Amino acid sequence: MAAGVALALALPLIGLHVVDLSGTIIVETRWSWVAIGVGAVFLGRLALIAGRGLLARRGKKTPAGAAASRWRRGAWVYWLAWAVAIFALALPFLPFASARIVDLGITLLIYIMLGWGLNVVVGLAGLLDLGYVAFYAVGAYSYALLARHFGWSFWLCLPLAGVFAASFGVLLGFPVLRLRGDYLAIVTLGFGEMVRIVLNNWTSFTGGPDGLLHIPQPTFFGIEFAEQAEPGHTTFHQLFGLPYDDFQQLSFLYYLILVLALVTNAFTLRLRRLPIGRAWEALREDEVACRSLGINPTTTKLSAFAIGAMLAGFAGSFFATRQTFISPESFVFIESAIILSIVVLGGMGSQFGVVAAAAILILLPEFGRALQDFRMLCFGAAMVLIMVWRPQGLMAHRAPSLLLGAMPARGGGEA
Repeated sequence: MAAGVALALALPLIGLHVVDLSGTIIVETRWSWVAIGVGAVFLGRLALIAGRGLLARRGKKTPAGAAASRWRRGAWVYWLAWAVAIFALALPFLPFASARIVDLGITLLIYIMLGWGLNVVVGLAGLLDLGYVAFYAVGAYSYALLARHFGWSFWLCLPLAGVFAASFGVLLGFPVLRLRGDYLAIVTLGFGEMVRIVLNNWTSFTGGPDGLLHIPQPTFFGIEFAEQAEPGHTTFHQLFGLPYDDFQQLSFLYYLILVLALVTNAFTLRLRRLPIGRAWEALREDEVACRSLGINPTTTKLSAFAIGAMLAGFAGSFFATRQTFISPESFVFIESAIILSIVVLGGMGSQFGVVAAAAILILLPEFGRALQDFRMLCFGAAMVLIMVWRPQGLMAHRAPSLLLGAMPARGGGEA
């Protein structure tokens, strides 16, 4: 069945190729490619069925074996996370590092930071938000406008961008307090589109479709990354006696977003262990039970929206200073869909799952540019394979908020 569906799809999409030769349209056939694709689907489906049968024959694990397996899995993820962090710190100094690799790392870290922010709203609080890109846009435009009109530095505008984005999060949170599921998703989707339309049409304030140009970039404690300094000032390469290289500023931006991402990770992990974090998880599981336990759903939902929006505002301000140009086209719905896909694919509430999913969704299309016409086809196939293999997410296992030790036995004998 799977091979038949693949054959029906591959015949028009892959088997027939239109070529323009000096104004003459020619249709080329590529039946060998169709055969390869159908064969790959057939073998993959066969391997999937065999794998499911093998797993079914393993039987159920004993409670002790299951606990040991969970402990080993948690330890494996812990050490892998440390290895990834060390690799990220050393990336600009590695032999294969280049401007393109570091720039891809910056893009990846931006989406990881956005994924961790949305993870608070969707993964922990269970509030489906399809307009998360609106807070990303608010942070970017807040920094751009403050830096251009008032000349404020990045470090001063960064917290203000987070505050402005958080205020928009609260503004969105109030109308949707009584909404759940699909209705909540529709309202948040509409909110994201409203923000984009306002940015697109308020020409006198946001620049409209033309966007905002010449956004200032951050400095290293007031030292600019320029080839020539203004009179009375010095540049980064002059201060440290280094030859001028654009890679120096790119590395600085990379470490800046890396620090912001690590702080975001530590902040969200700490929040999850606080009462507010446990309230979010309780709200996600059962709102009625939350009310019966005395948890205020209003403040709990608003806090999730505000904190998630604040983290998006921080990421947006960095995006603006990195690009030095922003426009409404940078904040379309597809961005919200990508961020939500990162959270869901990684595993709801999983911090390291967001990292793994972001690496797949962001880096795979970039490295797949060599495939040209088949780039998005391979991307979609990879998404389907992952969701078939791990429908609950790549890292579905999450460390519990509270660990309860074994209860001591009462008395000397059995009950």
